[in-house]
Amino acid sequence: MASILIHGGTVVDGTGAPARPGEDVLVRDGRIAALGADAAAGADEATERVDAAGKTVMPGLIDAHTHLTFGEPTGNDELFNHRTEAYSSMLSAYNARKVLRAGVTSVLDADCLWNIGCELRDAIDAGIVEGPRMRAGGQALMTMLGGTAGRMIKDEGTTGYATVVTGRDVMVNEIRRQIKYGVDWIKIMVTGLIPSMKGPEVKVWNIDELRTVCDTAHELNTKVVAHCRNSDSTRDAARAGVDLIYHASYLDDEAIEAVVEAGASMCPTFTLLGNLADYGARIGTAPELLDVFRAEIEVTAKQLTKAHAAGVRFLTGSETGFAVTPVGEWHARELEMFVDYMGMTPMEAIVAATRNGAFAMRMEGEIGTLETGRIGDVLVVDGDPLRDVRVLQDKERIVEVIKGGKRTDLVTPIPEHKQRASDQVRFLAACPLTRSLALTEEQLERMSHV
Repeated sequence: MASILIHGGTVVDGTGAPARPGEDVLVRDGRIAALGADAAAGADEATERVDAAGKTVMPGLIDAHTHLTFGEPTGNDELFNHRTEAYSSMLSAYNARKVLRAGVTSVLDADCLWNIGCELRDAIDAGIVEGPRMRAGGQALMTMLGGTAGRMIKDEGTTGYATVVTGRDVMVNEIRRQIKYGVDWIKIMVTGLIPSMKGPEVKVWNIDELRTVCDTAHELNTKVVAHCRNSDSTRDAARAGVDLIYHASYLDDEAIEAVVEAGASMCPTFTLLGNLADYGARIGTAPELLDVFRAEIEVTAKQLTKAHAAGVRFLTGSETGFAVTPVGEWHARELEMFVDYMGMTPMEAIVAATRNGAFAMRMEGEIGTLETGRIGDVLVVDGDPLRDVRVLQDKERIVEVIKGGKRTDLVTPIPEHKQRASDQVRFLAACPLTRSLALTEEQLERMSHV
């Protein structure tokens, strides 16, 4: 593997340390070999050189909440009823390249269709598919009340990305089965929408059930991530031993105390709600729902700011993989949301998206920072994200992506693909949230002809 010298840039190393202008970075054999004067001294005639003068050099981004196997569905009907395992695998491989080109060198894909996440991870590791480094889960564990798909989830067995587990023995066996087939994380849908109840998601697991999952997974050296969209679920998930909490919507002070005491990490994933709030009107989402989405961000962010001040570790996640969060487009928006809604500095947001994200990858001390000996995941950005963190959302400003010491081709276009006829959905799911997880402008145009 060739050596790469990135010279003359301003290094933001991901540790939270001040930026260092005019510092060189040498990557050799896939790792950071040297920084500063030692980097230039360590280069030889065979070393590739990247001119980073006037640019920012930083670690690759880590997206801790993705759904790469979903293929950007316009609703749960499409996701559950219009896909095959083989086609979804191919679509996932196609999309993985887009993630890497957006400057994301690592992702956690915590729940997936079939077992595609684990297989995609292994294909990327083997060099068969180009994409970000991955950690993956299997189907999310649910009670029959779990998730956002309501009655579309069958009372037992597997529906799409979810497996219903009833009773301790079924939970334990399913966790063991998933670990047998290679998962890095177990995911629990602790809250869900109940169609007969109007209002937000409700907690549908009790704490003993949550403890069963956490204890079983931890005994087998596997971490647990939980979808929690109310305060009780966040509190109980933390007390039960969940390692990473998604959303943590509407959490109260008691839930914050539980998270702090347990040492759990948090990944709010404001990006999905932000996209729904900002663009939902263009796809026909009811005005009152737009207010609900924005209120959830504002109320939750106020409390999460307290959690951040109390020392809770925050990770960034986009929930990329739905139509409203298309692959390769929104991975860095969460940094902007952290700055705007939680009052983080751009540096704090960058640390959340780099060093802290190593936790989701189970690679702490290996990735996420530009330090000697770390794996060589490096971005060169034409701009200063410490002045305006939104620059990381502009793919034209991402001028170099190096993953594991290998430069990524950012020039050759990825061919556009058409949607096959069987995926064109005539009816979206009845659930209002599902309906609003919907359409890009291209998809709106497509749907108008269905």
